[in-house]
Amino acid sequence: MGAEPVEERHREGAPLAHRVPDLGALELLLAVARLGSLGRAARQMGITQPAASSRIRSMERQLGVGLVERSPRGSRLTDAGALVTDWARRIVEAAEAFDAGAQALRVRRDSRLRVAASMTIAEYLLPGWLIALRAERPDTAVSLLAGNSAAVARRLLDEDADLGFVEGLDVPTGLDGAVVGHDRLVVVAAPGHPWARRRAGLTAAELAAAPLVLRERGSGTRQVLDAALAGHGGLAEPLLELSSTTAVKAAAVNEAAPAVLSELAVREELAARRLVEVPVRDLRLRRELRAVWPTGRRPAGPARDLLGLTRRRAG
Repeated sequence: MGAEPVEERHREGAPLAHRVPDLGALELLLAVARLGSLGRAARQMGITQPAASSRIRSMERQLGVGLVERSPRGSRLTDAGALVTDWARRIVEAAEAFDAGAQALRVRRDSRLRVAASMTIAEYLLPGWLIALRAERPDTAVSLLAGNSAAVARRLLDEDADLGFVEGLDVPTGLDGAVVGHDRLVVVAAPGHPWARRRAGLTAAELAAAPLVLRERGSGTRQVLDAALAGHGGLAEPLLELSSTTAVKAAAVNEAAPAVLSELAVREELAARRLVEVPVRDLRLRRELRAVWPTGRRPAGPARDLLGLTRRRAG
């Protein structure tokens, strides 16, 4: 199974179910990425290796791109396969969260929890928290509203959410909060970018002056970066300003420009050398992750349980 072009079978007018691989195929691709071997992935999934190979080939035909290269040393993802895997992970996590919510709806319909979370937390932390909450409260149906930190604050103040999670510098006006974790922003570039070869790293002034691929204003990531570079001339006009962490990563991987993102969001890209961390010598880009709620209204019921769960995990 090589990386040669795969015959294009995609039809834009076809139903979504015909254009998106099934969950089993996506889970198999994630297992190949994690284990580095199609055979080991097949064993973990409880299927034969020929069946796994057939499923991967079928997915490649469906998507019109090669996903996996096989060699005597094992299996590795193509560049396209790495991107598809990143998207697949979010689909599988979303399916787990969907299952948790659907199961709760089947059990009892009068216990609901509305959670609003900023994008990094929603993508990389909240799915695990919600699955853990389901184990503790299987009768609770959870709905998730994802957006930037400013949008989370609006949801809470408008009483459209019971509990929120943000990643900015401080607690938004009108809300109380508690720290549930810490995060670090990192500067990343594609391996071919000149910054990737800078052994001594960058100065904060160099970072501030460069056109970057960035998250939008109102996001916690952008708020922290703006504040950190305010004393170094402020951020230059971004090359691209995007509202999706996945889109920012894809732009950086494809050498549009370096980016600044949460360490949580780029762990796998750094491990696979699709991106390289670029040190900045004189800049601190750490931030606190907070649970937030309207001032004077301490979380109760399922919201209190979720808050307690996140704080225990942080400890």
